[in-house]
Amino acid sequence: MTAHFDYIVVGGGSAGCVLASRLSEDPTVKVCLIEAGKRDVHPFIHIPAGFAKMTGGPWTWGLQTVPQKHANNRKIPYVQGRVLGGGSSINAEVFTRGHPSDFDRWEQEGAAGWAFKDVQKYFLQSEGNTILSGAWHGTSGPLGVSDMTAPNVTTQAFVQSCQEMGLPYNRDFNGATQEGTGLYQLTVRNQRRCSTAVGYLRPALDRKNLTVVTNALVLRILFEGRCAAGVQYVVGGKVITAAAEREILVTSGAIGTPKLMLLSGIGPADHLQQHGIPVVQHLPGVGENLQDHYGVDIVAEIKKNISLDKYNKLHNMAWSGLQYAVFGTGAAASNIVEAGAFWRTSPSVDMPDIQFHFLAGAGAEAGVMTVPKGRSGITLNSYLLRPKSRGTVRLHSADARVSPLVDPNFLSHPDDLRLAAKGVKLSYEMFSQSSLQKHIREICFFKDKAPSLQECEAYARQYGRTSYHPTCTCRMGSGQGAVVDPFLKVYGVDGLRICDSSAMPSLLGSNTNAATVMIAERAVDFIRAGD
Repeated sequence: MTAHFDYIVVGGGSAGCVLASRLSEDPTVKVCLIEAGKRDVHPFIHIPAGFAKMTGGPWTWGLQTVPQKHANNRKIPYVQGRVLGGGSSINAEVFTRGHPSDFDRWEQEGAAGWAFKDVQKYFLQSEGNTILSGAWHGTSGPLGVSDMTAPNVTTQAFVQSCQEMGLPYNRDFNGATQEGTGLYQLTVRNQRRCSTAVGYLRPALDRKNLTVVTNALVLRILFEGRCAAGVQYVVGGKVITAAAEREILVTSGAIGTPKLMLLSGIGPADHLQQHGIPVVQHLPGVGENLQDHYGVDIVAEIKKNISLDKYNKLHNMAWSGLQYAVFGTGAAASNIVEAGAFWRTSPSVDMPDIQFHFLAGAGAEAGVMTVPKGRSGITLNSYLLRPKSRGTVRLHSADARVSPLVDPNFLSHPDDLRLAAKGVKLSYEMFSQSSLQKHIREICFFKDKAPSLQECEAYARQYGRTSYHPTCTCRMGSGQGAVVDPFLKVYGVDGLRICDSSAMPSLLGSNTNAATVMIAERAVDFIRAGD
């Protein structure tokens, strides 16, 4: 028996929860949201510091890249959320939107109507900021945004060290000026993570016109001629078909969306034929143009047990848990990535081209360098904001249960390596300023010797990783390589849109979650208007 809906949303991540919630506001339409992961019930998801537990384990797809030939042939863990809320349920909750010029560039790249003046209202509409307001911020949107309540002493020292280097203090990275250093605002409301599953979907779950299916792997999109008519998915070993009377909206992320397109016969014809998949629409751009921020971490061991690492000890951990449970404060209320900076790798650059994330601890994320056991440390991550390297997502098999081949092709452009090395050098200089230096016993790997640019390049090749910002694999635009038009409709077929980060024409100069939410908000207006 086939269930019938007006709209089927494939992927319950940052964008999918927005679409399901907004579309089901109309009681006359039936909406189905299908998510491969579980419900977002685990407490680690909702405690801000739980981020440290999210970069590995059952809430992710367990992906890794193919060997990265420009990064010492390493296979790099590639974390993607597999839980209701997707990336917004497992990320570090950092709220940044990108530079206004990023969206103006989108328009120049063929995404007509996506300049900053066109998208700003959707950012404001989504944002529920508890502190900031005015022309740059919304206060009543579903996505809760707030300040860090009690930053760690090492975080405060980091912000001061950046100022000692000449970076201006910046209260608001999402305001009129991005450049500078300061504390990050977080997608946190009342000391709890505000994912899109919490902010958007949870208030809608009682609607009779909304069906949410979890633990459901979508096998393919079904077509009647050139019109997307339904989806086939499997739950508990049972294959089920759902029909869409109006549209199918794909929001499976920059890895999952191109994978599903390819499995459904939309993509490069030769690649589909290699896997025995009938070609519905030849679209060479599907799975091309993968862009991601290549992050490089440096770690320092500190003299006293004052960073968040002290809560690795059982008695401190127990006290932290009690403090959070009773008062909503303490270490568990920290997202760990408490502060950061946007800066320029050269005085000749006219806007920030590099971003830093300061972590008030060491080894918080899976696979990142740490300090010796029992010691305390801090971490500084840097990445080039607009890399020139381009990668791919390809099928490994026509079986939907098999992970795709993910090749970000990190550092394939020489400019990316050069600027990644500058980021390492700047990180070392930040750690060497007086406010932080008084806390540091030694900077790991580099010890007390300032590295040369060549040493920084070698370090970047060996220790760099994803920053969890894959985008652009079904890019919006026109002409060769474009997959969706400026209304997010897939070229060459009817009844199918892509409404997530894979549709970005190029990578933003910041974290990507807020912009993904914006894309989904705008998609709702397109759908309602029949555009």
